[in-house]
Parts: sequence; structure tokens; C-alpha cells
Amino acid sequence: MFWAEQVLPYVAEASQADTISLLASRLISYIDLTSLNDGDTVPIITNLCKKAVTPFGQVAAVCIYPRFVKLAAQQLTDAAVSVATVVNFPQGIGVIDDVLVEIKQAIADGANEIDVVFPYQRFLLGEGVAVTEFIQQCRGACGSKVLLKVILETGALTSLDAIAEACRIAVMGGADFVKTSTGKIATGATLEAAATILLIIKELQPRMSRILGLKVSG
Repeated sequence: MFWAEQVLPYVAEASQADTISLLASRLISYIDLTSLNDGDTVPIITNLCKKAVTPFGQVAAVCIYPRFVKLAAQQLTDAAVSVATVVNFPQGIGVIDDVLVEIKQAIADGANEIDVVFPYQRFLLGEGVAVTEFIQQCRGACGSKVLLKVILETGALTSLDAIAEACRIAVMGGADFVKTSTGKIATGATLEAAATILLIIKELQPRMSRILGLKVSG
């Protein structure tokens, strides 16, 4: 397959990386410290926010359910840590009007990053135009100051070609970051999926006025 031939060299190189040293020296500032569990409580999220700032630096963001956004924003007032939350989560089957309400409420509560689940089931049914419009409307609700991260749920997609096409739709629809997974299905992020997304970002970045990113999760 075309994409397999392109992806495999990146996977081989990444597999040989000295992960421990990389984490110690660089990666803490790229982490979204996340708790998206059914049993999350105020004490759990409060403790999570405390962990966001460490003697070695601070994480990029804390990612929590919408009901905890106000709490996280209050806890992180004095830290340069973003507050991220999820919408259309985790199945990606929400009606766009409801999703837009979720986004606007989260921003009003203090979120400055929105992670929206790509409507991957509709995408797999061939509804690419509708999915593109969905992402565009989410972008509009976020405005220019709130980051939009689109979760592809790559483990549910059928091939690297499908991941590539979904990534193109997400980016062209307005995503700042493309995220691999929700962490709520059996297959989360893989090196192959991450490499595919990065190749699409490399392809599309020259056309964009904004910096594109990858969020590996799940």
C-alpha cells in the first residue's frame, strides 16, 4: 500500500528512540495531563491540576470533562497551563447544534482548548461533505483564540488511507491539532497512525496560516 510504504520508515525510526531521555529533557511541556473517567470527582480533578506544575516544568494543558472546566480554570489561574475539554465525546455521534452549545458553554466556563470527536461513523459511511461542515462549524464556535483539536479515533478507521483522508478533512475544516484517539475503544494511538497524521500535516502545513500539531492519545 502507498501509505504503508511512506509510514513504515518513520515507525522504524521512532521505535529506536531513547524515550526515557526524551521524556526527561523535552516532553513534559508537550503533555496534556488528562482525566476522562466516569468516576472523576472534584478532589480528583483538584489533585490533577496540582500535578500539572512540577519541579521540572509544567504540562501544556489539563484535559477534563466539561463539568470540571470551571474548577480547573480556577485551580490553574496562576499557571500558564491551558484548560482543555472534550465535546461530542466519545462516540462522535452528537447533533451539531448540541455540540456547538457544548463548545460555547465550555469556553464560557474557561476552556481555551476544545477536543472534538470527529464524526468518524458518518465519515465511514461516505458523508465527507457533512463531516467537513461539522468541523467547520466547530471551528467557528471556537473563534480565533481557542484551539480546536479534532479526535479522529484512528483505531476505528479502516486503513491508513482512511486516516489520511480524515486528517485532511479535519485540517481543512479548521483543526489546529489532530488527535489520534479518545482512549475509549480497544485500539488507541499507534505509531502508524501518528506517522500518517504527521505526513498529512507536512503536506498541508505550507497552505496554512496557522501552525498545525499532533496530539497522540489513548
